[in-house]
Amino acid sequence: MVEYGGRRGEIRWSDQTLLPLRPIKQFSGTVSCWYCDFKFSALNEPLFRFGRRHSRCLRVWFSIGVVFSLAALLGVTLIILCELVRTTLVCAGNTWKGNSLFGLASVIDGLHISLPNMVYLCLSSVICVFVHELGHALAAASEGVHIEYVAIFLAVLFPGALVAFNHSSLQALPVVASLRIYCAGIWHNAAFCVGCALALVLLPFIFSPFYIHGESLMVLDVPSMSPLYGYLSRHDVIFSLDGIRIHTIEEWKQMITMLTEQTYSISSDQPSVNLNVENGYCIPQSLTKEIAQVQFKGNQTYCPKELIAFASMTCLDVEKYTNDANRNNIHCMDAKDVIKLKKCAYPNFKEQALTNGSSCLCSEVESCLTPMQLPGLGWVEITYSSLECHNRRRSLFSPEKHSSGEKISCLQTFVYVGDLITMANSIHLTSYLPRWSIYFMAYLPNLLEKLFTYAFHVSMVLTLLNSLPVFFLDGEYILEATLHCFGLLSSRMRQSVRRCCLLVGTSYSACFILQTIFVSVS
Repeated sequence: MVEYGGRRGEIRWSDQTLLPLRPIKQFSGTVSCWYCDFKFSALNEPLFRFGRRHSRCLRVWFSIGVVFSLAALLGVTLIILCELVRTTLVCAGNTWKGNSLFGLASVIDGLHISLPNMVYLCLSSVICVFVHELGHALAAASEGVHIEYVAIFLAVLFPGALVAFNHSSLQALPVVASLRIYCAGIWHNAAFCVGCALALVLLPFIFSPFYIHGESLMVLDVPSMSPLYGYLSRHDVIFSLDGIRIHTIEEWKQMITMLTEQTYSISSDQPSVNLNVENGYCIPQSLTKEIAQVQFKGNQTYCPKELIAFASMTCLDVEKYTNDANRNNIHCMDAKDVIKLKKCAYPNFKEQALTNGSSCLCSEVESCLTPMQLPGLGWVEITYSSLECHNRRRSLFSPEKHSSGEKISCLQTFVYVGDLITMANSIHLTSYLPRWSIYFMAYLPNLLEKLFTYAFHVSMVLTLLNSLPVFFLDGEYILEATLHCFGLLSSRMRQSVRRCCLLVGTSYSACFILQTIFVSVS
């Protein structure tokens, strides 16, 4: 945001000014019931000297920013209009549905702001505002405009910052030079977005001497409220889900989504039995005879605590997996013991059975038992190890050796039965593994990754907001300076067009933001 003397929003100056014509103290402030600020001028001279020294390069740089900002002003305005038309059609009864062009509704709907995330958000906001105001300051210095002061303010509950320029210097500038100053903040935020995205891409290469990226996931924290609390600990390495190797957080999310879809598919295909035919185990028949059968209350199965109901599945006949299980063939068993046995069904069980007529891998003295699940509850095997063991035997973790059946003694497996989405979101993971078992090193890549991610999104929001033709934002000054380029318009007509555009832009932007929030919370 920039501030200058004269009537706000006009480049036509008067003799009066809103800024002090004498130098202010190096540090000063203003406090009222709804507004407070902190002004400082310690950086005025260093920034001015730097801008004048590199004025030629900076003018070229900010001239590119003018082209970008004008395109952004036009593009964002058109997007706002399209969104309002779409909303009007939906409210009128049209069945056209779709996500917002910005995807803001889905972003707001998926926000889970915790205290640590608030720290990232505040820190990234400070950095992005600094980058924005630095752009205005350098652009002004390159044009020979002195900076009066830099202010950080809090208006009601909304923080912000501004750069105040010398009145007499600014009023003497040509329109193009003024545009370079007004567009500098938007251009710097856009460039900062690109820098954050590039940093996220290069982060694995930068940390490669100290960390391994994309080999396995490491647990950073397991809150006490997590369903995995007591099963996983900090710095454990997650190796696989249901026997499928997991390398990155993206693969973790994709796998959880796929297993969740399979869970709901099982519930809809088999509402009376809910057999999980994707996970069958070969259990010796002698063992099943010794185990007490499950108890029934109506159509519900009941097992003692920490035991799960398993039902026999006849895999010689592929159609029988859809039939209701015989109550005499349902047993309560400990999942920790069952998952150590050989599997008789896999995620592609149905395809194998339809192709070969049978997918049974059990011997004649074994029975293929599959877990019975409640509707909506998933079943997943999580294989993990400690970080120390992982680092000691990393060579044994290669996919070739794991698939060849070589035993890796440090791997442990447990079964989670419940809501998989809740489980996945309840723990904090990272795709970076330290090459040495030094625990404080484990958090650095994740901290930087989160900071760059938050900074990218905050800087993008600042770019979009300041591109809008809205009162008190950079778009107001960019619109005013652009209208002065049209010499055919009289001064009175320019002011009428400016007021009309700002009123419409402010109203449409407010409606768009309110509509986005309403859609996300409804």
